[in-house]
Amino acid sequence: MNVTVYSTPTCPYCHQAKQYLNSRQVPFTDRNVAADSGAAEEMVRRSGQRGVPVLVIDDTVIVGFDRPRIDAALAGGQKAKPRLGAAVADAAKMAPKYGLGIYEGAYVGRVNPGSTAERGGIEAGDVIITLAGQTVKNADDISTIVETLATGARAPAAIWRDGRQLQLNLVF
Repeated sequence: MNVTVYSTPTCPYCHQAKQYLNSRQVPFTDRNVAADSGAAEEMVRRSGQRGVPVLVIDDTVIVGFDRPRIDAALAGGQKAKPRLGAAVADAAKMAPKYGLGIYEGAYVGRVNPGSTAERGGIEAGDVIITLAGQTVKNADDISTIVETLATGARAPAAIWRDGRQLQLNLVF
């Protein structure tokens, strides 16, 4: 098994990821992207992201310290299923409570640190209205859409924030 961690010295999630791998006695190569521009370019090419940490476990690219995906990749080299990393509810149920001004979509109640949602710029209180080119009518649509995506897939998202629509790009 080949494991590479792209990190910077000041990144707390990088330290957590490396400590986690050490605790599981997993050997890895640490590439400091702050000091090595070649490593930084390689990380962006492989992950599509400039944020760290990025872990590459065999052919599985994991952006952020996502312990379940790391465990899945370490357990036989299986590609972990992508996850949004946010708690969502039906916008129709939340709109009256929060005065959202929108009744279709998936209301984001919480965003997990280091998740696809956080890295992509999704915030608590947002309403996801499209994901990967598909309309999101309710919270269940998020799971259905994410299940069709591959690890490392890029997915545009339209969100409703503070009365206006914004476009984001997510990398799963």
